[in-house]
Amino acid sequence: MSHHIVEVQDLKFTYPDHTPALNGITFRVEHGESVAIVGANGAGKSTLLLHLNGYLTPIEGKVRIGDYPLTKNTVQEVRRTVGMVFQDPDDQLFMSTVFDDVAFGPLNLGLPAEDVKERVRNALETVGVFDLKDRPSYRLSAGQKRRVAIASVLSMSPDILVMDEPSAGLDPKARNQLIDLLKSFKHSKIIATHDLDMVLDLCERTIIIHEGLVKADGPTNEIFMDDILLADCHLEKPLGMKNCPVCSPHDNST
Repeated sequence: MSHHIVEVQDLKFTYPDHTPALNGITFRVEHGESVAIVGANGAGKSTLLLHLNGYLTPIEGKVRIGDYPLTKNTVQEVRRTVGMVFQDPDDQLFMSTVFDDVAFGPLNLGLPAEDVKERVRNALETVGVFDLKDRPSYRLSAGQKRRVAIASVLSMSPDILVMDEPSAGLDPKARNQLIDLLKSFKHSKIIATHDLDMVLDLCERTIIIHEGLVKADGPTNEIFMDDILLADCHLEKPLGMKNCPVCSPHDNST
């Protein structure tokens, strides 16, 4: 199962204006893990994710996806393994219909038309929007666009799913449906988000990124019970833990 593994070693990245974004990130994700990447705005989360799918390639440090070290020569193989769902679905949906958006990736793999059609059907049914297949993507709601963007990745049959702020802009019902959908994806998941309550539902492990470094990496419940750590990283305890007498014993003192 080595093709499901993500390994990042001493990854560094600086923007063209010389602003540092990543200052030596190191972690490893094993097959089947669901891992959250959390941190305040500007911590480096999105920049890190862009390295996991080859939109950025390492200048300093190493990224390994399965059997492939990420380089300009291996980026196409890496993208077959890692499915990336961007924060803004409009960055992924650009064809004339939902069907065409979801078919775009498999067609570019050179798959036969019948195989592509089957992949599109399966992906759209998985996210519950097959009935929208003939609709223009730009006319969909935010929640529908999110589902179609995920379907466009699932149609590629990725071993690893990487998502940037997947619950952003969703109403409570659509958010809960998304959580149920992601629970059904059994391979490795890496999710960067500010939605710490969603992290509690989905991710047994959490990595906190602060000022371009891994500040903490461990079991989600333990990470979120550390009030000093969260405060140092400009994060707040999830709402679901704030009134818990075990997680927040001082909150209920009288």
